Amino acid sequence: MKKRVLGKSRLEVSMLGFGCMGLNFAYGQAMAKADAIALVRAAFESGVTFFDTAEAYGPFTNEEIVGEALAPIRDKVVLATKFGFKNGSTQAGVDSRPERIRQVAEASLRRLRTDHIDLFYQHRVDPDVPMEDVAGTVKELIRQGKVKHFGLSEAGVQSIRRAHAVQPVAAMQSEYSLWWRDPEKEILPTCQELGIGFVAFSPLGKGFLTGTIDASTTFAKNDFRNVVPRFSPEARRTNQAVVGPIGALAARRKSTPAQIALAWLLAQRPWIVPIPGTTKLDRLKENVGATAIELTADDQRQLAEALAQITVAGDRYPAKLAALTGR
Repeated sequence: MKKRVLGKSRLEVSMLGFGCMGLNFAYGQAMAKADAIALVRAAFESGVTFFDTAEAYGPFTNEEIVGEALAPIRDKVVLATKFGFKNGSTQAGVDSRPERIRQVAEASLRRLRTDHIDLFYQHRVDPDVPMEDVAGTVKELIRQGKVKHFGLSEAGVQSIRRAHAVQPVAAMQSEYSLWWRDPEKEILPTCQELGIGFVAFSPLGKGFLTGTIDASTTFAKNDFRNVVPRFSPEARRTNQAVVGPIGALAARRKSTPAQIALAWLLAQRPWIVPIPGTTKLDRLKENVGATAIELTADDQRQLAEALAQITVAGDRYPAKLAALTGR
């Protein structure tokens, strides 16, 4: 698989990463640990060298799985993890106090079985802690060799600028896909200006853009999508219109809707890296196959024209979680 560099950071990663969250968190039944480890290693064998986790995924257990899976090949991969929630719980609110950041770094190093974190993200902006203090704390961890690069997740433009002025931000991570293009308004131009790479999570619209979800689909009781307005049965019924043009292009290109959605993201900027996640080996292979697809200007134009006629129904987050983004 070809590589990409995240902005001016010189952090080189596979052009498609692997989002590890769904292995045991947020999307229903957790995988058996042995199966999850095998899948992460299969991703590496498929050319993926960029793996994304967080203390909050579990909490803590996701990092343990990823650490064990990648320990034999640690020097061949880029590991990204995150700090920023109280006690590692997404339900407990944010916490980016300097002492907490340092605690998370030490604990994550142990769970990941490594002596350094390649990319350390603030998971969500903490309005009670000045961004300068957050960036300064990570800067010190970088000086100590415990962290190599600093990242932000779902931050707003002003937070990005304030952080970057203290410690260069290597990567900005946010949701971005054919049905959530909000980063194009301000975030991507800011990344372009400052030389920051962009990591796109949920590049397949939490599964919706694969064309395998409709209004009748049922999710496990502990599946995050049950509380997402965009995934209400009514919204899913309306949003089938989004899948149509993607599927049509996939048929013309002899590929799948998922591959088209990923290829579209890869075509937007050379410093954008999508991190789709999956629990299935065949889906992993399908996603990796997207890196061989180059959409033509005409492909992109037709897709843009078709989707411009469609209004996506439903917010991407419930109100409580939406309030944590863009700060």
